[in-house]
Amino acid sequence: MRTLAALTLGAVALAVLSPVGGPEGTRTSSPDAGRAERPSSAAAAVPGRPVAGTRCSAFPEDSWWHADVRRLRVHPRSSAWLSHMSTTRDLHPDFGPSDGGPGYGIPVTVVRSSHRTVRVRFDHASESDRVRYPLGADTRVEGGRASGGDRHAVVVDRGRCRLYETYDTRVRGGRWQAGSGAVWSLRSNRLRPDGWTSADAAGLPILPGLLRWNEVRDDRIDHAIRFTTDVTARRHLWPARHDAGSSDSRDVPPMGARFRLRAGWSAAGLSPYARRVVRAMKTYGLVLADNGSPWFFQGEQHRRWPERLIQDLETIPASAFVAVDTAPWREDADTMAVR
Repeated sequence: MRTLAALTLGAVALAVLSPVGGPEGTRTSSPDAGRAERPSSAAAAVPGRPVAGTRCSAFPEDSWWHADVRRLRVHPRSSAWLSHMSTTRDLHPDFGPSDGGPGYGIPVTVVRSSHRTVRVRFDHASESDRVRYPLGADTRVEGGRASGGDRHAVVVDRGRCRLYETYDTRVRGGRWQAGSGAVWSLRSNRLRPDGWTSADAAGLPILPGLLRWNEVRDDRIDHAIRFTTDVTARRHLWPARHDAGSSDSRDVPPMGARFRLRAGWSAAGLSPYARRVVRAMKTYGLVLADNGSPWFFQGEQHRRWPERLIQDLETIPASAFVAVDTAPWREDADTMAVR
């Protein structure tokens, strides 16, 4: 959902492998008062699920994606950022069932290590990993190859636990093309060079931020969830590596900003599946990863997403979130590993 013209091109290099709180009853948003929230044992998450069809987890357990945000202090600029983020609306799950089709969302394609690989021509080659990608007739593209959207392709090599992601993916004259592309080892916390994009405006991987059906079904969500907003800053916070914003104001949210659902927001009346997602938003939060419609958060494309779950998630108010300060987590600026 970013504007490709806003991407900043860098030097040429290769970087591969790089229980719900609050009282039962009416839903409320209690003040955070600038303090960290105390996690309750009832809200403790169990170990996460591997990516469906693989034995690969989405990055190591000490990755920033899996870090618990409940003890973090509220970011000093939380109120300022939120004032530019349309907090009068509710969240919008950018995935779910559709009539006569597989549903909305970002599809994940799982392949064998023996899958044929192809060369990809990138519009932004200097910030892309220019290796051969396991793309083919079986590759599922967000919205379909003929769509006018972001057309993300997320492919996991299940044997090597390697992640391939492309943006604006298309085939022209039998040749694969994309706006940008990135390759990640799911066993490593290594980041891309600072200033590089990925298949996402924040320069981060997409897969670990997708809500996935198997982890919701099995109550094993253990990561932050990717989301978008329309006005972002021309800067980014670790571990984000890139930005494509339109404002120089520090009161505008940067890529990589992390947001936590207030502990006091009650999920009373929501379905069991929705309560699990609410708990994850309190425990791991949301991460600002791309430009797009405010408070749209992403999940995988899957035909089994329940309609009731999607309807419940649409009732979570954006005003119930605060930004948190993740700076104390950083030990090495070039990895996603946390202290």
